[in-house]
Amino acid sequence: MMIMYMIWSFTFFVVGVLSFFEGLYFLLIDEVVFCDWEFFSLNSCSFVMTLLFDWMSLLFVGSVFLISSMVIYYSYSYMSSDLTAIRFLYLVVLFVFSMMFMIMSPNLVSILLGWDGLGLVSYCLVIYFQNVKSYSAGMLTILINRIGDISILFSIAWFLNNGSWHFLYYLFYDTYWFFLLLIMVSVAGFTKSAQIPFSSWLPAAMAAPTPVSALVHSSTLVTAGVYLLIRFSVLFKLYDISLLLLLSVLTMFMSGLGAIFEYDLKSIIALSTLSQLGLMMVILFIGSCYISFFHLLTHAFFSALLFLCAGLIIHCMNDSQDIRFMGALSGQFPCTLAGFCVANLSLCGFPFLSGFYSKDLSIEFIQMNYFNSFVYIMFMLSIGLTVCYTFRLLYYIIYGYLGVLSGCLYEEDFLMVFSMFFLIFMGLFVGSGLSWFIFPFPSFIFLSIYSKMIPLFIISISVILIFLVYNSSVFDLVYGLNIFSLFINFVGNMWFMPSFSTFMVYSQGLKLSICYEDLISMGWGEYLFSCSMSFFNIWLSKFNSLLQLNNLKLFFIGFILLAFFIYL
Repeated sequence: MMIMYMIWSFTFFVVGVLSFFEGLYFLLIDEVVFCDWEFFSLNSCSFVMTLLFDWMSLLFVGSVFLISSMVIYYSYSYMSSDLTAIRFLYLVVLFVFSMMFMIMSPNLVSILLGWDGLGLVSYCLVIYFQNVKSYSAGMLTILINRIGDISILFSIAWFLNNGSWHFLYYLFYDTYWFFLLLIMVSVAGFTKSAQIPFSSWLPAAMAAPTPVSALVHSSTLVTAGVYLLIRFSVLFKLYDISLLLLLSVLTMFMSGLGAIFEYDLKSIIALSTLSQLGLMMVILFIGSCYISFFHLLTHAFFSALLFLCAGLIIHCMNDSQDIRFMGALSGQFPCTLAGFCVANLSLCGFPFLSGFYSKDLSIEFIQMNYFNSFVYIMFMLSIGLTVCYTFRLLYYIIYGYLGVLSGCLYEEDFLMVFSMFFLIFMGLFVGSGLSWFIFPFPSFIFLSIYSKMIPLFIISISVILIFLVYNSSVFDLVYGLNIFSLFINFVGNMWFMPSFSTFMVYSQGLKLSICYEDLISMGWGEYLFSCSMSFFNIWLSKFNSLLQLNNLKLFFIGFILLAFFIYL
């Protein structure tokens, strides 16, 4: 089993390095390679398999392969006690190949193959532990993602108007039906990237093993929606997308606010991922797909590092995910906590880490653009909330120790530490390196001294506020009030969105499906459709047996009828 893990990890690492540097080379020489393989042509519409190799697809493919190689390498140690670890390995490999289909295709049909593969394999990974919580989370995940699959199918049907599914050929034409295409592609991207109102599945999907969360729910599956919208970003210049921008800003704000009142370690990191996805969407809808893609790449590395460090911390804390039971862990496993700090500081934009280059550029790009103040204020508040829950997490894990739970049931080993150190290296240097390649000429951003100081002011206030709140007795007094507990219940449950997408659906939908089952499937539908062939066969056999009785009356009737028809 170890040999299989090592082979796949080494293969993915080599292919990832080659793809990453090939993407940088294509970016420098501005080259695109387009491979088209036609199966057959029907009514002037050709059925083809297409591969698009440009700098964007190659860089993303390289990042996915590098992260998945480290996750597989880490998983051998993490899943060593699991009896079906080889099945886990093949599911991860299938997931990576589905991602390849989706990234490298400018053809909607082959995108659907990868898109559906992502949904199905992620469902298998979410229900991997096979308990009630995993089954519920898996059903929520796959049902919400099916909405996006249906939107892609509708887009494929609409693209028959063009005679081809190569969407890159047609996006620059302002045709009358492209508004419907924009709606369907946006719904597909919003479901896969868990934007409002489809946000509830991402924290629920944390029921999967932690290496799965590091690969699937931080750097690949959830960013597939952002990547699809980046490919269709030409459409955003043709129509008013203020509603989509509002939903993305609210997603960013909602997830940041919810992470402050959350105590589950994996849920906090999942909400931070959701917040960063909202940030990518906001930048994309305001008008820069390159900055959004830049943040997508930098976020993939430090988010995967966050999940890998969190997995080891959960193992060491006797599989407890409650951060209130943790504290003073830096002395027990320093390498893990070093990576955890690097990932957290990169998440909140600490200077000269990888997240700083993309996040600072995003903030300045929003300040330079002409948009309404509501979007700007919500965006800045969300940045402050990111700093709040980041430092709150560090405070609970590194600083305060209650001695409630016994630790050190699991130790750091070479496999885990090696994976973390590679992702620490990427989290430190990939931001500055990619910023020189993707933006060889610095963007002209002219801001006043007050505008430049606003993000620094918000970050400083957030850090001071979080320490004041958790070191004061006033917080405990206010926390006991019923109104405040109702507010925490509202904010901590993602504005009751999981209840709307689970209880509100199945409470009425189950009754409706039972009525449908009784009336249609077991009623008229059963009588008319299922039993019609058997009824017809019974009647036909009776008629046939009647003809074969050799009755004299039948012969006379047949003779008269035949003579009558001949006479006519």
